[in-house]
Amino acid sequence: MGLESVLIIAIAVLGLVMAGLAVIVLQLFRQQGRLLLRLDQVERLIGGGQPDGLAVGTALPDFELPDLDGRQVALRDLRGQRVLLIHWSARCGFCALMAPELAAMQEDLGRAGVRVLLVSSGEAEEERKLAREHGIECTILLQERGGGLPAFAHHGTPVAYLLDAEGRVAEPLAVGAQSVPALALRAADAGAAKRKRLPGERPLSESRIEREGLKPGTPAPSFELPEVRGGTVSLAAYRGRKVLLVFSDPDCPPCERLAPHLVRLHEEHRDNGLDLLLVGRGDPEENRRKAEKHGFEFPVLLQHRWEISMQYGIFAAPVGFLIDENGVIAERVAKGVDQILALAPSAPAPERSIFNGKLVR
Repeated sequence: MGLESVLIIAIAVLGLVMAGLAVIVLQLFRQQGRLLLRLDQVERLIGGGQPDGLAVGTALPDFELPDLDGRQVALRDLRGQRVLLIHWSARCGFCALMAPELAAMQEDLGRAGVRVLLVSSGEAEEERKLAREHGIECTILLQERGGGLPAFAHHGTPVAYLLDAEGRVAEPLAVGAQSVPALALRAADAGAAKRKRLPGERPLSESRIEREGLKPGTPAPSFELPEVRGGTVSLAAYRGRKVLLVFSDPDCPPCERLAPHLVRLHEEHRDNGLDLLLVGRGDPEENRRKAEKHGFEFPVLLQHRWEISMQYGIFAAPVGFLIDENGVIAERVAKGVDQILALAPSAPAPERSIFNGKLVR
């Protein structure tokens, strides 16, 4: 084979290699472009950028949807009152996270003349269950899957519009479990301002519900709750001793993993200055069965919904607080099994423990 033929073959091979590299580079650019687009969208939402949605002043198209009892509710029938329209789902973890806060604001929103409508694509019974758990009493509307309101067509849950009395968008679309309650707070505060806030009454925005847990140095909110095996237990009865307060849920897998560790901690520290209190939620019988299953010898208390969790500023499980002898939160909130176990101190203290309000060995 001559030199000329070798050069031709080499040039052809080089051309094929360059073409292959060009295809790879083009593919990388396309992937990078999609990645940058997604990052840009995330940054806009996290950084407070303007989310996509209907422009302020746009009239929301009329709709008519059934509520959980099958009654039709039409937007046109709500003219003359402001409407907080929330895209919602009982299966959405972020919706469940903000549910206690929304429930706590219902009365204030009602006084402010704001009608709250939750629009869901879920099943009626699922929505009823979540509403009962959190005390949500506002109207829940059901839309067909894949054929819901055009205003929410390209958005997940939760997102919300505040509509004025004429059915026009009053504020930019609120996106996420932080922004939606903030929009509700602004709506309630605006209504309170119009009705001339009472002397000493703070704006709701100044009493925003804590979400990341009470800070160290904060007095632990007092409570008295039923114990699942009978009687009641109050936090005040533990003054003078350290308390590891754990919030749990019978349907929470990490809580299940934590359970045997709590039994061990109780055995190790019952005579060493640390008492355990577990606050469950939901069905009393489920919580009682869990206590028996794991052999909990420490109190297992029951909050009805999230009312005690709300006082401690966190809506999750499992989480824990270490409370010192003076009834003050001693450490940052512990989230998850490892952080909760790390709260257990080793300092010696009195040799007695408390159960059902009485000192016992």
